[in-house]
Amino acid sequence: MTIETQARPAQDALLGKLRAALGNGAVKTDPAALAALASDVYGTGGLPLAALRPETVADMQEAVRICAAEKLAMVPRGGGASYTDGYLVPRGGHVIVDTGALADIAIDLENAIVTVGAGTTWAALKAALDAQGMRTPFWGPFSGLAATVGGSMSQNTLSHGSTAHGISAQSALGFDVVTASGEVLVTNAADTVRFYGPDLTGLFTGDCGALGIKVRVRLPLLPALSAFEALSFAFDDFAAYHKGMRLAQLARLDDSHFGIDLALSQGQIARQEGLNARLQIAGQVWRRSPSKAKAIKTLLRMAVAGENPMRAGAFMGHFIVEGFDAQDAAHRARHLRQLLGGIGREIANTVPSFVRSVPFAPLFNILGPGGERWVPLHGVLAHDKAVAFDGAFRALLARRKDDMDRHGVWIGTMFSPVGPSGFLYEIALYWPDARTAYHDTVLPQSHLAAIATYPAAPDARAFVDVLKNEIIAEMQAFGAAHFQIGRAYPYRERLSPGAQALLRSIKAELDPDGLMNPGVLGL
Repeated sequence: MTIETQARPAQDALLGKLRAALGNGAVKTDPAALAALASDVYGTGGLPLAALRPETVADMQEAVRICAAEKLAMVPRGGGASYTDGYLVPRGGHVIVDTGALADIAIDLENAIVTVGAGTTWAALKAALDAQGMRTPFWGPFSGLAATVGGSMSQNTLSHGSTAHGISAQSALGFDVVTASGEVLVTNAADTVRFYGPDLTGLFTGDCGALGIKVRVRLPLLPALSAFEALSFAFDDFAAYHKGMRLAQLARLDDSHFGIDLALSQGQIARQEGLNARLQIAGQVWRRSPSKAKAIKTLLRMAVAGENPMRAGAFMGHFIVEGFDAQDAAHRARHLRQLLGGIGREIANTVPSFVRSVPFAPLFNILGPGGERWVPLHGVLAHDKAVAFDGAFRALLARRKDDMDRHGVWIGTMFSPVGPSGFLYEIALYWPDARTAYHDTVLPQSHLAAIATYPAAPDARAFVDVLKNEIIAEMQAFGAAHFQIGRAYPYRERLSPGAQALLRSIKAELDPDGLMNPGVLGL
């Protein structure tokens, strides 16, 4: 009798307990479904024993108690758009804990707080808050159709609202976390205040689920502002682009901004700028403009500019400036134009207008514009390191050019602000290769039928992995920090010995058997 055969009765008994506690529909063991859950955007891990989808916090607590009693590793999964092995366990045999059913939204207008289930998507939260004329400070990444609030707090992310209000973690007031004991730990002593004594909420931001499973998140509310200006600027080189973005970050005139290079502008971004997208933009501009005269002026400027301004520079910066009214938005936009004048040149605002009208686009970009495989990686750099890193990165690409050409690898870059002092440099790698079960599950068949398919390319995949790690090492050499750490970026080894000891002690207190997402953060 094999070890696997011996283990099967124990596994069946465990699954029986979980089904009895959660219901048959909340315990998934279908091999095809588990194979899809064993992959993320980039990698593939070991096969899970099961996927659990608790419908209530009490169900989550009971599931955790059952798994902990059996010493079974538990790995939380939100929207699933990780590309850093965040929910992949190499050895397999774990349970995936899908938080998607925890999607309640409780809006407290009097106290300006919203409490959401950790599995709530940012798109669902925005829709609920739009109806009340409210928003959260940070209000979601570009992947917000799938990305969950709990996942974004566990991984740390940025995009909408980040210039004015910082990353996802900075908008959290508090969490309810189910720890490995099955107890609910409430991180803030008062619902309305995060910084009431030591910041226990901050301890659980960016933890990748290593310290527990988030089940509720409390966020502050702000009035949503309908008046806005969308602006775009082109820059001829990275040094000029970085200079302009640094000044914009310090001024904090916009709600959010991001930058892309020519490769992404002509590839991933341009793919979304087809006729349907342009018509959608036009409709949104018409409906959201404070006056029809202003709408006509904006649409005429976009029509005259056409597509060429998207290719008017090596790097493009795109801004969404909000105001209390049209005059306030125009005033801020005018100051931004003055700030960037002489550094870049203004171009058509098609891209930020599209992002404003469709902030959460479908996840088509998890494959390249030609159906290629895709993986992004990033580093958050100090401003005085950004230009030097760009030079070192370009030198690395030059050294690897022959290998990249041989394997069909190409790159694009994107940039975002992290408060006034951090500069996020994101690199996207593309290469021709077969899709995984993840892509075939997440993307609609209509989209997959319209793009190219490729045979498996293990040599190209292996080279991309080497190149990816070389780029991360280069980022580390320049002191970069990272979000979405998962199992891809070094963290624990960057800490001082004392900080490492403290982290291990916290992990041991909350998760003495090391069952919560083992391996992330280097734990």
